[in-house]
Amino acid sequence: MSTLKGRTGLVTGAGKGIGRAVALELAREGAALVLAARTERDVRSLAQEITDAGGVAHPKACDVRDAQQVKSLFEFARGALGPIDILVNGAGVAPSAPLAKTSEEQWRAAIETNLSGAFYCMREAVPQMAERGFGRVVNLASIAGKTGSPYISAYAASKHGLLGLTKCAALELADRGVTVNAVCPGYVDTPMTDSGVERMAALTRRPAAEIRQRLEHMSPQRRLMTVAEVAALVLFLCGDAARGITGQALSIDGGTVV
Repeated sequence: MSTLKGRTGLVTGAGKGIGRAVALELAREGAALVLAARTERDVRSLAQEITDAGGVAHPKACDVRDAQQVKSLFEFARGALGPIDILVNGAGVAPSAPLAKTSEEQWRAAIETNLSGAFYCMREAVPQMAERGFGRVVNLASIAGKTGSPYISAYAASKHGLLGLTKCAALELADRGVTVNAVCPGYVDTPMTDSGVERMAALTRRPAAEIRQRLEHMSPQRRLMTVAEVAALVLFLCGDAARGITGQALSIDGGTVV
């Protein structure tokens, strides 16, 4: 049974990694989607894959750091699908550097993409959700929004902010049929993690394989999480069974943060 049949959704960061997996999962469950990413080629390819499988998906290039581009994205989405029921804020970057060597560019990239981008999208989405009495917002955060770690001060600051935004929005919308939650993965087996491993290897002058193993061993399960696991949790939060869950930051990290 298609649990999201008749629902519309918008996924940012849909071109790669977790965002891509989430989009595929929502489409498999019947949601009609708009797929957004900075690289149009990636979302165009994904939209074709979904369409070939019998689903509905419209690609749109968007840099969520730009409020005007986000506004245009939602105008496009409403024109293509009508009112948006589901928003998944998946666009993200993960710069890493020692605090004293974190550049203004790295700081702005993390804050403007991971936090401001989600804010811009929520600001566009939630008024119509509240008016219609139904909405699901899922912010892809991180366990870095709950704890700290060396070399990720900009990233952790942005994800801590995203959890605060999630909680405040959830309380504002709790009596309007709209839920707002965050999913907080540990390290996930994605191209973003691969890039992070390479950066950390360069910073520490240790082999990349050793860095990856250390990330795996941060979890009591001694492994990286998978995009499929994260997508399954996002799907649950978008469905009717999760209507009583709001304002939460749900970890999926093999027990890293307890």
